[in-house]
Amino acid sequence: MTTLLVIAKEPRPGRVKTRLTPPFTPEQAAALATAALTDTLRAVAATPARRRVLVLDGRAGPWLPPGFDVVPQCAGGLDERLAAAFAGCAGPALLIGMDTPQVTPELLTVDFAGYDACFGPADDGGFWALGLADPDPALLRGVPMSTPATGAVQRARLMAAGLRVRDLPGLRDVDTAADAEAVAAAAPGSRFAAELARCRAVGRR
Repeated sequence: MTTLLVIAKEPRPGRVKTRLTPPFTPEQAAALATAALTDTLRAVAATPARRRVLVLDGRAGPWLPPGFDVVPQCAGGLDERLAAAFAGCAGPALLIGMDTPQVTPELLTVDFAGYDACFGPADDGGFWALGLADPDPALLRGVPMSTPATGAVQRARLMAAGLRVRDLPGLRDVDTAADAEAVAAAAPGSRFAAELARCRAVGRR
């Protein structure tokens, strides 16, 4: 069975989702980040797994459900932090971020039968999920993060290592207000969609 990893940042105003401001305030951006993280953790909690791990920058809050181990993110760039998250795993592992609240247990259920890695591309050119049957931190170190080519470079790294790659459906990350609207529309019953509706209602007053 797979270890599920969620890499996240404590949703504090001014530290998360800064590209949502404007049109949202830092407090609203943090509330949206909290909602996205809550939806993500609930999906992970509902997915069969050997272990569930929150790799966290900051401190856990009331949004953390039971059943998760919490480990701090290491220092360094995002590639180093992702590599360190995989380094702590024994056996197959799937890593996702906190930016896709539309994720479902069905998307997260991977068994690595017939493949060595799974890759979930994001609409912005990055990736929302990366799974490795045999976690090797070297597969992530040195990959340029947060660029339009990040996903292509990471997938090419997997292929160059001779891994059989299964492609997961593409998802849209929440970075901008337009992203937030599109993701909320894709997951209308989510806590994220409800929080976005609240933020819009405040803005209309």
